Amino acid sequence: MTTPDATVRRTLVACAALVVGALTLTACGGDAEADGKGGGSESSEARIVISAKDGSAGASINSTGVKVSHGRLTGVKMAEAATGAAVAGKIAGDGKSWKPEKRLERGAEYRISATAKGENGKTAKAGSTFTTVSTDNSFVGTYTPDGGTKVGVGMPVSFTFDKAVSKKKDVQSHIEVTSSSGQKVVGHWFGAQRLDFRPEEYWKAGSEVTVDIGLDGVEGADGVYGVQDKTVTFTVGRSQVSTVDVATQTMKVVRDGRTVRTIPISSGSPENSTYNGQMVISEKFRQTRMNGATVGHGGEYDISDVPDAMRLTTSGTFIHGNYWYNKGNPPFGSEGTSHGCVGLADVRGAGGGTDGAWFFDNSLVGDVVTVRNSPDKTVTPDNGLNGWNMAWSAWTAGSAL
Repeated sequence: MTTPDATVRRTLVACAALVVGALTLTACGGDAEADGKGGGSESSEARIVISAKDGSAGASINSTGVKVSHGRLTGVKMAEAATGAAVAGKIAGDGKSWKPEKRLERGAEYRISATAKGENGKTAKAGSTFTTVSTDNSFVGTYTPDGGTKVGVGMPVSFTFDKAVSKKKDVQSHIEVTSSSGQKVVGHWFGAQRLDFRPEEYWKAGSEVTVDIGLDGVEGADGVYGVQDKTVTFTVGRSQVSTVDVATQTMKVVRDGRTVRTIPISSGSPENSTYNGQMVISEKFRQTRMNGATVGHGGEYDISDVPDAMRLTTSGTFIHGNYWYNKGNPPFGSEGTSHGCVGLADVRGAGGGTDGAWFFDNSLVGDVVTVRNSPDKTVTPDNGLNGWNMAWSAWTAGSAL
């Protein structure tokens, strides 16, 4: 038989347990410490949340910040823990959030302290000391072209990652490339560290291409995470595709469907022939040094001032001005004499009024130079930005999606 006293005791114990549970949940649920006790609704107290928890490692260098609910931020201070150097930031106009003005450094320790005023008029405080993701545990993709540039119709979007990517699907799915032309764009992996994007045909002239990079926090390999979160946009200029015919030692420059110039060239010699195929201009140098030792030709040449030079392959193929053409040879454009490059008549010092200077001035990074009728093989798609030498079916087969 249960006595009234026993019933009362059990009821008090149960109520006490509920009270303890409620206190535990309240303590675990917030990052802020409000000044004062009691005297107001808990729902009107400011609750500050710092995205990087106190004592944590691996914090984002892009999205680390402070938010508040049921109140407004009144002050946030952030500094590098090692030096005390302040990190500039800004509270949003509505007072609900704060973020740094610039991206944080990788592998660095920071301190944040924040205060807010709640809807109940009380002050709340929160703080955190944390470390951002380290270079050993993160990866970065160097990409081309950069935002705000104007490029030729053959320019792919190319990422080179500083670490091998094993989770290719996750990485590729967080990079989106779209064009105002509506062209379908597909990514293709060249090994574990390079990912290129292109449409089936060249970009439409005048289109705008947007690259959304959402790799922050994306795991690219076991324990290795991305840190990039940005959007870049570039424009495609007029269409210019130039065709080098080794059989006739000429180059026809076609712009927007119209031949604007036919230029005599000097291709590779029979011993050092020029690659066939579609090659994209990836770099331009008004003047540069070319040393045969850097591309496997020993000491056969070392020219310090090659004029009007534009890179076509990673392995060292250029289209460039040539002022040293042997005047005892037949006229320029009669035979191939280079070590694999395409030469254009030029003068020392990259002066104007020459074929080399004209072509340099009228070319964009991303323009296409196609070589045909050479005894050499077709350039491989990953030797430079030359994925156009791969059939579309093979290109899409190299996508991780």
